[in-house]
Amino acid sequence: MEQTLVKFYQTGTFTVGNRLLAPEQRSVQANTQRSNSLNSGHRACQGCGEALGARYAIDAAMQATNGQLIAANATGCLEVFSTPYPETSWQMPWIHSLFGNTAAVATGIAAAMRVKGRSEVRVVAQGGDGGTTDIGFGCLSGMFERNDDVLYICYDNEAYMNTGVQRSSATPPAARTATTMPVGPHPGNEFGQGKNVPQIAMAHEIPYVATATVADLRDLEYKVKKAMSIHGARYIHIFVPCPLGWGAASHDTIRLARLAVESGVFPVFEAERGEVTGVAKIRRRVPIEDYLKPQKRFAHLFGKTPDLETIARLQARADRNIRRFGLLDS
Repeated sequence: MEQTLVKFYQTGTFTVGNRLLAPEQRSVQANTQRSNSLNSGHRACQGCGEALGARYAIDAAMQATNGQLIAANATGCLEVFSTPYPETSWQMPWIHSLFGNTAAVATGIAAAMRVKGRSEVRVVAQGGDGGTTDIGFGCLSGMFERNDDVLYICYDNEAYMNTGVQRSSATPPAARTATTMPVGPHPGNEFGQGKNVPQIAMAHEIPYVATATVADLRDLEYKVKKAMSIHGARYIHIFVPCPLGWGAASHDTIRLARLAVESGVFPVFEAERGEVTGVAKIRRRVPIEDYLKPQKRFAHLFGKTPDLETIARLQARADRNIRRFGLLDS
């Protein structure tokens, strides 16, 4: 008997397998009314996690606000590949800010809409980890402290990718970058540096903080739409692997994002007013090596003599995330 291959996802339909999904279960991208706010024609690298994350996040925000949305965008990969002068891939009101003042620009836009009586117009600020965790950190903290009515989205690819893959304060320990080379007694990025912005946002006790990855786009859409239903300062931190900077295969972007969650490297959670309200449980726990090995930025850990001590320290960090957020069912 000849076997017929069954496609689980059917392109261009509202079905999973042979089951028609109810409208409320459909992804924003599965809706023919999606805004395509970040349209085709941009110059992102093949397999770019940031392009995928931004497309889903902004379209979800557009749907939640009936298209009444303005975006402020920091300098960085997302700005560079989407708006090579005089072209743009954005089909929405979009403002390019400096590297470090995106949160302040978005705050000004929200204030202007409030003065004009345009309460239906909402504001999103977006930037990479360099513009968020480093250069724009002061403006971001100010936005949180004032509880400005802005959703800030950080697309975290863990380095300054568009300027040559330099270390940021979101770069993980032991990772190779152009400024943390794999040489010396402690190759790669140092342990004990950097900052955890989702937890810092929680310390400000703002209305909503969440993390997400491009491995679970339904979860990402849900959190963006939830954030847009809330007024005040909101922060979503999206994990977006970078094939170029990480030295990974372009087809492994989703796989790496999933492994980051399943190993405990990147905890996925929601918090309101400083309290964790929900976490994504790890369904199949994997060792840290499964996440590290596909990336050339960690290749120096797996040479002829593997650096077992450093690998163990990275595993311990992941284990701490699992304990801290209760990521495993007891």
